Amino acid sequence: MAPTSPDEPGTPALTVVGDLWSPACAAIRTFLRRNDIDCRWVRPDDPEGRRLLTAHGFDTGETPVLIDSDGRALRPTDEAQLARWVGLHTAPSSDDYDLVIVGGGPAGMAAAVYGASEGLRTVALERWAIGGQAGLSSRIENYLGFPDGISGAQLTDRARRQAGKFGAELVISSAAEQLAVTANGFTVRCSGGLAVSARSVIVATGATFRTLDAPGIEQFAGRGVYYFSALTEAPLCTGSVVYIVGGANSAGQAAIYFAETATRVIMLVRGPSLAAEMSAYLVEQIRANPRIEVRTDTEIAAAAGETHLAQLTLRDRSTGELEQVPATWVFAFIGADPATAWLGPAFARDTHGYLLTGPDIADDSRRWPLRRPPLHLETTVPGVFAAGDVRAFTGHRVAAAVGEGSMAVMLVHKFLHG
Repeated sequence: MAPTSPDEPGTPALTVVGDLWSPACAAIRTFLRRNDIDCRWVRPDDPEGRRLLTAHGFDTGETPVLIDSDGRALRPTDEAQLARWVGLHTAPSSDDYDLVIVGGGPAGMAAAVYGASEGLRTVALERWAIGGQAGLSSRIENYLGFPDGISGAQLTDRARRQAGKFGAELVISSAAEQLAVTANGFTVRCSGGLAVSARSVIVATGATFRTLDAPGIEQFAGRGVYYFSALTEAPLCTGSVVYIVGGANSAGQAAIYFAETATRVIMLVRGPSLAAEMSAYLVEQIRANPRIEVRTDTEIAAAAGETHLAQLTLRDRSTGELEQVPATWVFAFIGADPATAWLGPAFARDTHGYLLTGPDIADDSRRWPLRRPPLHLETTVPGVFAAGDVRAFTGHRVAAAVGEGSMAVMLVHKFLHG
């Protein structure tokens, strides 16, 4: 990317000096973009990059380095440090709330809006950035009320402002590690020693993306292979050939988005068609786009390159035939697994690790400890509710997550006052 002139109007106040093919730089790009922080990028081998590094006591091998308009410089060691440095809200104002929400995706944000607007002292703890996986979506076209579609970033920004309007606290860079039952409710313990107590809990941690499994592919993460990062990396791919791996809605949305600037977008789909997992409107848009090629029954068999990804070996799943193709940009959208590992054994899960709630546990006395039946979204720990993609038998759609998040608050009121 060409650096923006420091004298150019509208230049972001934050400058990042970093290598295009550095995984650490890719992680920073994603973190800043998802948290709506503008920055400009300068490569360490550019004249300005060398000048900035020297002026702040770094050499070209000590990147990425962030420099703000006040002349402060940081070589970040982790997201928590970076979040504090750029001024994000990283610590709650209290250690005791009516409701703590773990997760800041659509379900968590809906719960934050409804919880705070209905008088509950509410705090939401988010590991990465508000919006969850939906915040990375280039375009959501089937969400009620937006006939022309809305990007995940736009929806996230509106949700963030709406939650803040009602007084919900949104705490960034807090990775929940344990949920404990206490005499007065619950305590969520997070990385870095943070502990937050509340009378009720909504678990909305969603799911963590799956990674590709092929010889050589792991070494190119952040160096040509990216996961759920279309919005972050798209400006770097202009005029290039882009490979999209996956056949569900997120992959389809990314393909259409990249097709606006890439010379060609090639979708690699393991199944025989897109129709099995993708919404019909997306399938139609992809078929009508001359820049998008869909290769079904195809998977990545291997990856190769030196400083970054340069080649893929593709396998035809029906014939076993292998084909080597040049490739620099691969974006994978191959599903996710529920983020429930931090919860203890008291939380019942299905065979895939998703939390069981309400009717799914009502008839099992081994799992439900009280005489009253569990509330609809209540887990096997009374007073702890689940909403969104972390819950078994959910819809895996933004609208479904928002509905469950708002419904969970109604059930929290019933738990607290019933």
